[in-house]
Amino acid sequence: MKKPTFNVAIEPIAECSVMITLDLDGETRSLTKSQQNLIDPIAIDAPIFIASIAQRIRQTFAPYLMNVTPAYNTILVDYLPYRLQESEFIGRLEQLISDIDISSLSSDQSKTILTIPTYYSKETALDLSRFEQQGISLEKLVELHTNTIYQVSAVGFMPGFAFLSDVAPELCMPRHETPRLSVPKGSVGIADRKTAIYPDQSPGGWNIIGRSPLQLFNSKVSVEHLNEATFFNVGDQVKFEAISRQDFLDVGGCLND
Repeated sequence: MKKPTFNVAIEPIAECSVMITLDLDGETRSLTKSQQNLIDPIAIDAPIFIASIAQRIRQTFAPYLMNVTPAYNTILVDYLPYRLQESEFIGRLEQLISDIDISSLSSDQSKTILTIPTYYSKETALDLSRFEQQGISLEKLVELHTNTIYQVSAVGFMPGFAFLSDVAPELCMPRHETPRLSVPKGSVGIADRKTAIYPDQSPGGWNIIGRSPLQLFNSKVSVEHLNEATFFNVGDQVKFEAISRQDFLDVGGCLND
């Protein structure tokens, strides 16, 4: 069966930024479920597809770039306009993307699983009571949250904040109607079907279920290595691992905020 195609639109949105929007459904919309199952998964795995294109852009245009930010079906590219004219840059982006063979894209990102140590407890699960009202104990919450392998769908909201899809149906929980003024750094939360870790102290309305001691964002990296500033990239596979209070403190976790 012919691999599904994709449509792309590239538009300038500022004097030094262009937005690439990809329609990743392509021909798959007209296929039956059984036909879709015959397609190589890499052809319709949106996060890996987006991440692979973003990486090719970084590698190809490194001398001209300030930042490349992939999301659900878009890639924001901030470039240096004094090094490359807008029309030329867009033309070269179009050529790069049109030359891509979907079946050749590497799925290496899906093979490595990033493990997030997390301290789940009554002192860190600030919204445990909301889950208990649904009949989910702390032990059950930990079991459900750590038994799932998640995928990074987007990185945004704040530097290093990764939206991970999807939690077990039992753990789906709407955001707080009134956000907290301050969520502790490293807090692990759930909002609707997503889960995430707050890279820094911040206001937020997610349901907090634990805390990780990991440093998820490094603001001190050079401009040339901005893509290394965050622990996560779109397409990454992520798994949470429960750790003890002492392990959390030993790794450098903080419980005072």
